[in-house]
Amino acid sequence: MPKYLVEFSYSVEGAKGLIKEGGTARRAATEKAVQSMGGKLEAYYFAFGETDGFGLVDMPDNVSVAAINLAIGASGAVRTKTTVLITPEEVDAAVKKSPAYRPPGQ
Repeated sequence: MPKYLVEFSYSVEGAKGLIKEGGTARRAATEKAVQSMGGKLEAYYFAFGETDGFGLVDMPDNVSVAAINLAIGASGAVRTKTTVLITPEEVDAAVKKSPAYRPPGQ
């Protein structure tokens, strides 16, 4: 199953909700959303700095991830940035392929 790294940051209203509900409630809400799309929440951490937290999720496909991100974004409470992760074995397979690519200006 594809793996995704999701960075999240709260708006002012989202931060107020986090303070009211607590971190474990937000993790549970995230886990429920991920499971509703057939995925699995592997890890969930809060962080200091520009990004408020990180989630590591296994999801069936990009469409499922997009559906969750749209729902989260539409709430206005949280902003997300999602990165598709690939395994070392997938990199091995990629380097064996030869795309017909020409750099600009060459």
